[in-house]
Order: sequence, then C-alpha cells, then structure tokens
Amino acid sequence: MNKKIVIDPITRIEGHLRIEVEIDENNVVREAWASGQLFRGIETILKGRDPRDAGLIAQRICGVCTNVHYRASISAVEDAYGITIPQNAEIVRNLVTLALFVQDHIVHYYHLHSLDFVDITAALGADCDQASHEAARWSEHPYRNSRGHLESVREKLGSFVKAGRLGLFANGYWGHSAYRLSPEQNLVHMNHYLEALRIQRDISKAIAIFAGKTPHPQNLVVGGVTSVADLMSPQRLNDFLFIIKEVRDFIERAYIPDLKMIVDAYNETIKAGEGRASGNFLCCGGYAFGNGSMLFEEGVIRGHNFDEVASFDPAKITEEASRAWYENDAPLSPYEGETVPFYTDLNEDGTLKSEGKYSWIKAPRYEGDVMEVGPLARMSVGYAKNSPTIRPYMERFMEATGLELIDFSSGVGRNAARAVEAQICCDYLFSMMSDLIENLKYYDEETWTKYVFEELPAEAKGAGIFEVPRGVLSHFVRIEGAKIANYQAVVPTTWNASPKDAKNQRGAYEEALIGITIADPDAPLEVLRIVHSFDPCLACAVHVIDAWGRELSRYKISPICSL
Repeated sequence: MNKKIVIDPITRIEGHLRIEVEIDENNVVREAWASGQLFRGIETILKGRDPRDAGLIAQRICGVCTNVHYRASISAVEDAYGITIPQNAEIVRNLVTLALFVQDHIVHYYHLHSLDFVDITAALGADCDQASHEAARWSEHPYRNSRGHLESVREKLGSFVKAGRLGLFANGYWGHSAYRLSPEQNLVHMNHYLEALRIQRDISKAIAIFAGKTPHPQNLVVGGVTSVADLMSPQRLNDFLFIIKEVRDFIERAYIPDLKMIVDAYNETIKAGEGRASGNFLCCGGYAFGNGSMLFEEGVIRGHNFDEVASFDPAKITEEASRAWYENDAPLSPYEGETVPFYTDLNEDGTLKSEGKYSWIKAPRYEGDVMEVGPLARMSVGYAKNSPTIRPYMERFMEATGLELIDFSSGVGRNAARAVEAQICCDYLFSMMSDLIENLKYYDEETWTKYVFEELPAEAKGAGIFEVPRGVLSHFVRIEGAKIANYQAVVPTTWNASPKDAKNQRGAYEEALIGITIADPDAPLEVLRIVHSFDPCLACAVHVIDAWGRELSRYKISPICSL
C-alpha cells in the first residue's frame, strides 16, 4: 500500500511551496506533486498602466529577485519601443545583476540549503585541530581556519544548544542517517555559514553602489540608468571592486572547497543520479563583455544529449494551466496569456487532487516539452558548446572531483554547478568593470537614450528575456493605446516548479523526486535536499485582498513538517 508524505510549507525558501510525495512499501518515491500556494496577481495589476511604470511595480513580484524583475520589465518595454540603451547603461545593469548572481548563490547554499547536508549538533563533537587539517585537504589556503577561530565557532554553537536557543537552527533532522559529513567537516561548514552572513551583507553594499539601494533598487528607467554620479566617481568604482575582491576570496577559499567536500561525501548519490530530472535544459544566454564575448551561451538540450544543442527561440515558449488554478487551460503564447483565477478545493483529507488542478503555478513548456532552467542548465549548455568562459572552470572542478558532465544533473550536482557559476560571475565582474572604465577613459559618458514618449508607437509588444540566478526570466508586454493591454512574467521557478501538464508530464521538481529512497518517512530529509537544490523562489505572488481594504479572512498555517 502506497503512502503519502506532505511537507507544507517547505521552509528555507522564498515564498510558499507545498510538496507531496507518494512512496511504496520500500520508501521509494513513485509520484510527486509540487504546488505553489499563493496566487500571483502582478500581471493583472499592471493592465492599463503607463508602460514606463511597469518596472517599479513588476520588481515587487519578489522581495529577493527585485533587480532582475525590474530589469526584465524595463527591457521588455524598451524592446517594444525599439529603444537601444547606451553601452555604459548596459554595463552598469550587468554589474548589478551579476553581483546579485554571486550573492544569491552564496546565500542559497550556506543559509538555505547547506543544513540539508550539515548536522549542526555533530559539529559540537569536532576536534578543532583535526577540523583545521580537514579544511586544508580542500584548499591550499582555507578561509579563517585557525584553531582558535574554530574553537570560538564551536563554542558559539554550543552556547545556542545549551541555552535551548537554536533559533533558525531549531527543528532540524539532526542525527538523521542521511547526514554523511564527519564532525570536523560539519564544523568547517558551520564556520563558513557564519562567515557567509557577513559576505552577503557586503555584496548588498556593492549592489547598492550602482542600484541606489537593495532590495527594490531605483536606478533603472526606460532608456538607461540613473546612477550617473556613482559610475563617474573613481572612489565608488573602487569601492565596488574592493568588495568583489573580498567576495572572490571567500568563493575560492571557502565556497568551492566546501562543495568539493560535499561532492566527495555524497559521491554515491551523485553517481546514482539522485535528484536527476528529465535532462531537458533551456538557456537564453547573454551578458556581453569585451569585444562581444558572451558570459552565457544560449541553447536547448534534450534528454541529456550533450552532443546536440539546439538554438533557443522565445517564440516557442507557451504556458498552460490544465493543472493550475486558472480558467483557460490552453497552451498560450505569453503575449496572449491570461491570469484569471479558478480555484478548486483540495481532497477531503487536505491532500492535493491527483487529477485536476493543484497549484497556482502555470506550466511553461518549450515546444511542448518540460525544461529545467538555472545554473545546471547554463553550465551544461556552456560546456557542451565549448564556451571559453564556462568550460575551463567546469573542467577544473571535474578534474578535482572526478565528476563527469552527467553527474552535475543530480541534487548535489546542481549545487556544484551553482558554485562554479558563482566563481565565473565573480571573476567576470572585473572584466565588465574594465569595459566601463575604458569607456569613461575615452570620454564616453552616455547613460540614457533620449526619446519623446508621445512620439513612440501607441501599439507595440516586446519581451525582456535574461538569465538570472535561478534560470531564464522573461517578461512579455503588449501595449495598446499607449497603455499596457497584457503582461505576463514567466519566471525561473515557474519553469522548474511547474505542475503536470495536459500530457501528464511532470515539472522538474516532481521528476527529480521520482525514484529517491526516504530513510525515515517521518523525517523526509531527502525530499528537502532535492527540492532545495533548485533554489525555489515562490515569492512571485500577492495575497488576495478586497478592493476596499476590508479583511475577508485570516489564515494560520500549521506546518505538517517543521522543515
């Protein structure tokens, strides 16, 4: 008799995600359902607005990914009107976005995901001398690795436990049989967990130099950027570079070595393909530097066939809602997409319906196929296309760990791909800064393309499509009568967390869960480990409110599972 496990909500993510899995008598997952639990209504809010205001509203889609939604929205309007922005504006936008890549990847691994691999309580029994030697196995110059420092970290963790104040470390599956690190390895990771709190704060400062503030920056306008005084200031440029240099040091001496440690400890699960989805990967490419070189390659891979990479065509993207809580089930182009809610109840026992609609997330498809987007997709496509910016980094990591390309297509492998990508983005921030300085050196100070709004076409449509930390992000706008007539955002988590479609094809989360074995159904750590590997961001939603501001109802979520 098969049994259902419900985790609602999944914590250590942005937003509200519910996962249900069905396991057989051997605790092997045979079916899975991923359900987004909040309605996203930004598209509806944008209808009838001035297109120039779209970015400021669309960035509120998420409290974490504010910059990338802001940029995609502004760029969609620029595409509709045929506005080409100055090179300096493009570089400044890239500097902010790629700094966000680095911050997002570090925060995701250490603060949202590492506790799926790291047993905090086991770190309390670590020998600090041995822990220092252990760190030296993975890096020639380990990050903040003195015995005294490690002792202070262990003491800090111990004080939390003794006082019963684990705080954000509470309710973990500590002692679970799926944890594989030694006490010393756990302590090394927790050392870097705490250091990463400071690092992510510093990256926020770097982003704010050109973005004005973060989250919810204010530096973008249709036609360019407004952070003119900052990019003209040698001190501000130097401040940015100084922070990125410090961050690069952390990546090289902590993040990459920690992932090598994890790959070694969980090598068996990697080789078994635990957490592998369909092997369909989608990338739109982008981020030019130097003389037209691209940081990321565009391309489409199907079924892990790395020998054939098709070209990416945004016209082949559709969204359908046959299993999502919206009225129109048909696969539609985002330009024609609809966002009309149609909620259907759950089963009487509170579980999701096995048939019919079960999520607020639509099902994006590319030529009708499920696609996985994100760092794994970018690194796979870049490696397969022999990218000079990606392949050397991937080969170094593969040589150091014994991984093959197919091995990255796994739960642990996604994290390895993300760490390599953080390393790449951090390094190429210096190249892009050099491009900006070179322009300023030769008196190219243009940051905005002048236009007269009243002379722009009243009817137009356009798209802003970018690689962002979690994958391909696209905003589509259709303008009629100089106002927004229709707006759709197809976000990375919509691709990866999509429900099944009319052909019963599972989304990437769901497919990646099939076949994994759960050691303890009452503590499904393995499920969390796979879902977290995608870096879910379900915040692309708004709460439903009454137009007159009256309270309709109030809900309190009582998690069935604490993590």
